[in-house]
Amino acid sequence: MSKIKKALARIKSKPSDFTWNELTKVMIYFGYRQLEGSGSRVKFYHDQKDTLLAIHRPHNPKTLRPYQVEEVINRLERDGFL
Repeated sequence: MSKIKKALARIKSKPSDFTWNELTKVMIYFGYRQLEGSGSRVKFYHDQKDTLLAIHRPHNPKTLRPYQVEEVINRLERDGFL
């Protein structure tokens, strides 16, 4: 199983230890561009879907919080990727 498929399977299971690196790989895989904001705010924009996911980059530990994982899943579902 490829790394991206593993990351997709993990995010669908709503893990408590999903990392920022895994998130960026998933978003880029689906065609989102990463746009840096001020501070730790990062946006993922999909040109064709014209959709945006704004999320704070976690510091230490570099894992997403449960509400962030839920936001990512919801965005990917609404955009038709999951």
